[in-house]
Amino acid sequence: MRSYGSYIAGSDVPSESWVYTVRASALLADFMPNLKVKRELERGKRDDGDSLPDVVARCALTSEDHLREALERAREAAPAWGAFPLETRMRLAERVHEEVLRRREEFVDVLVAEGHPRRLAEWEIAGVLQGTAPETLRLWRRQMREEHRIGPRTLVLVRKPDGVVVLSPPQNAAASNSVLGVPALVAGNALVVKAPRSSPYGVMFVWREIVAPILEEVGAPAGTLSLVCGQPNKIMNQWLESPLVDDIFFFGGSERGIQIGREAVARGKKPVLELAGNDGCVVWKDADLDLAAEALTESFFGSGQICMVPKYAVVHPDVADRLLERLASLAAKIRPGYPEDPEVLLSPVMRTDDYFNHLNEATAAGARVMTGGHRVELDGTVSDTGPFIAPTVLRVDGLDGARELSAVREETFFPLLPVVVPAADDGTLLDQVIAFLNGNRYGLRNSLWTTDPEVIEAVATRVTNGGLLKVNDSHIGFVPCLSTHGGTGLTGGPFGELNYPLLRTSHLQGISIAEGVQPRTAVFESAASAEVVR
Repeated sequence: MRSYGSYIAGSDVPSESWVYTVRASALLADFMPNLKVKRELERGKRDDGDSLPDVVARCALTSEDHLREALERAREAAPAWGAFPLETRMRLAERVHEEVLRRREEFVDVLVAEGHPRRLAEWEIAGVLQGTAPETLRLWRRQMREEHRIGPRTLVLVRKPDGVVVLSPPQNAAASNSVLGVPALVAGNALVVKAPRSSPYGVMFVWREIVAPILEEVGAPAGTLSLVCGQPNKIMNQWLESPLVDDIFFFGGSERGIQIGREAVARGKKPVLELAGNDGCVVWKDADLDLAAEALTESFFGSGQICMVPKYAVVHPDVADRLLERLASLAAKIRPGYPEDPEVLLSPVMRTDDYFNHLNEATAAGARVMTGGHRVELDGTVSDTGPFIAPTVLRVDGLDGARELSAVREETFFPLLPVVVPAADDGTLLDQVIAFLNGNRYGLRNSLWTTDPEVIEAVATRVTNGGLLKVNDSHIGFVPCLSTHGGTGLTGGPFGELNYPLLRTSHLQGISIAEGVQPRTAVFESAASAEVVR
């Protein structure tokens, strides 16, 4: 069993209160006895966790005094760390990439123990590696500093750190999402990371065992990083109220996130929000239907409990029947199982009541179930009490009124994909589809399948919704240079866009360094003046 104390400014701090992680496959195999073990360990009724093979980790709950100390030490460290040369801070990201690559299998095993299907754990770590790859770091260098020599002046655009950034990752993919704190460190900020109480193991592993030693290696001040764990609302309220915090980087639901954003701004803090997603995928009449159907099955990865998978599709009526046939066939082959199984992509579903509410509302309005529509056991047997839900494809006829269905309008967190089939194309369908995409209240990702350059150009030019648009590609796959996160509307709040944390946790400063300039002349000179030296 791994044991992680709170990590406060370079020191591991033990606790009398712990959160224990029991191997997810053990909970699936025999839920109640293993849940009892977890509760008894956390309540101090037993202390033999180290001898139990399915108890894989414990993480300390952070005291109020240590929560406060983390912020105080971060405030002390921020100016010193921000003054380190950019190349030293970039070395941090380079080394994180190297160490994650070296310990990739170990990292996968940690995520699998938490309940991530192995293939999805590998996908998450691929995102971490792409986000710190050499081509990404070259982009970061350009984003952080740009210099020009014009006449007697050296003109510099440089990004300066905001100061102290606090990071609250989501519960469903906490470890991989928390690594977005690395670019905040590269920007020169001090960072406090909160490991979710429900899933702290992966966060503590990646930060305590990979990032923290690298910070020590590059000579960062001790308070540059702290790791805490505790009651989420209590910690968030402390962060909102503390004058020591500059930026709040929050992952979570839109309602709570928008509220946090408002409160942060009211207190003079910058919110960086990663909230719900309701991604759309458009399949046009000339699309490669086999590839498009394959991409749409990503909707069911992790049982749809991932914000950036497709949540609805709009399919051209000329190819809808053929696309749905392919999609239903592929979806029916996606099966449940233990997370260690490399062929498994489904996870247990936490919101089964919500799933059936959305499904029943849609079918009552005329939607048709093409496959799925029921709960299943670990072995795939249909059951009224199974912890899994069979991947479900809904056909929704008609673009008008489709968003009246909650399954189309809202983010869903279960394996339910509504496929909207518009009426016959009267020559204005592309305009209608673009308007439909832009009418989405959320805005994480959109994707498009077509071979028509004019359709690609129209969508790329006119779709303003979303932080990322992918054409003829995996919806959730990672690509060089483009950020993995960020969006508009209820996904990112009023300041939402494609999220480069390096930029979002820093601010732009202009610097002019002159040589031999006469001040009075400089006041009145202009670009149009003949006296301006080029």
